[in-house]
Amino acid sequence: MSVAGLCEICEAATVEDDCDRCGRVICAKHHDAETGYCTDCLSELGGQPTDGREPVDPNRPDGVDEYRF
Repeated sequence: MSVAGLCEICEAATVEDDCDRCGRVICAKHHDAETGYCTDCLSELGGQPTDGREPVDPNRPDGVDEYRF
């Protein structure tokens, strides 16, 4: 698909693809290649991005990956 403009999620990056669910045009950072969904749709459906990053643990505060006592 050939699209032009800015990502509809971050409004900063150049558009790479579109979401198969909602149809928004999005950058590569906000597109999950495995599902074809944008990160917003993926989070609504309870999924995690498949970009190789470790899944986010909802029981931990943002930015914390280790607890020390």
